[in-house]
Amino acid sequence: MQALRIYAGPKALEHIRREGLEPAHVGVVAGAAGGPKGLILGPLDRFLFGQWLPASSQPVDLVGASIGAWRMATACLADPVAAFRRLEQDYIAQDYQVPPGRKRPIPRHVSERFGQSLQAFYGGRVAEVLGHPRYRVHIVTSRGRHVLAREGRWRTPAGYLGAYLTNAVRRQAMGVWLERVVFSQPAAPLPFATHDYRTRQVPLTEANFMPALQASCSIPFVLEAVHDIAGAPRGAYWDGGITDYHLHLPYRPERGLVLYPHFQRHVVPGWLDKALKWRHKATAFLDHTVVLAPDPAWVSRLPNGKLPDRTDFPRYGSDLDARMRDWRTAVAASERLADEWAQWLQRPDPSVVQPL
Repeated sequence: MQALRIYAGPKALEHIRREGLEPAHVGVVAGAAGGPKGLILGPLDRFLFGQWLPASSQPVDLVGASIGAWRMATACLADPVAAFRRLEQDYIAQDYQVPPGRKRPIPRHVSERFGQSLQAFYGGRVAEVLGHPRYRVHIVTSRGRHVLAREGRWRTPAGYLGAYLTNAVRRQAMGVWLERVVFSQPAAPLPFATHDYRTRQVPLTEANFMPALQASCSIPFVLEAVHDIAGAPRGAYWDGGITDYHLHLPYRPERGLVLYPHFQRHVVPGWLDKALKWRHKATAFLDHTVVLAPDPAWVSRLPNGKLPDRTDFPRYGSDLDARMRDWRTAVAASERLADEWAQWLQRPDPSVVQPL
């Protein structure tokens, strides 16, 4: 393998050595927050949901935050391969107006445009997501509490400062400011325990699907919060990556293996943990997890020597064509990730699997 790296928790690696890896062994698929980085996972998603998992029949829980939630919901649409191609095209073509004298677009403008994109993408098709015969979607959001219960010019920065400082001391203590709210298909139990962090579960319906998905993608200060989602506690809802950046969750072992197409080896708990390197280590939560991630050396050969990310919006400025060209180049190169994964599955070799 030259582009793809496979990492596994100890129980997952033991399973691979004993039984190999078949689609029937997978009970959960996770989709991380990470904005444009998720674009390189498109070819893996198309192979996973278009060819590999359909060869099995067990229920599979799809857990996603931010772009990961968009990806997981897309997997439930009829003809997921075509749907993932459209997601890729729509995401790459995003373009937001930057007012004179500002470096970034106004959050209200971004939210309005993004909401229109989701409506165009899922309009008339939400029933496909909610009614999938095998896949059970869980959309992770972050609900503000106390000062963060409503979005405001002063209260939002103050609340997030408090959350940052509290989180630096103890992750669970950040629950004073923000709680995890998961919108799940009705009657679908969570595939992870909730003792790690303050959590609520809310039924996902046609009435709240769009607001919940938009909330899961609403990065603070980049998009506006989504307020008072139908069927859920009142309040301001933001990006699910705030509480669960990479879904480092206490997955239930009885659900089977967790398959995790990811854009890096480390599974970082929350968005505010990005700078806290000691929280980037694997824990027992990930014992049954298999992570598929690009090799850093392969990433260095992509445009700008990195994965697409949100810094590309100001980097390219008004040169939309250049950004779209380079993002498409990165996505085209990532076909290799899916090719190498498919080749490995033909004869799973535990010797190439590295510890998570």
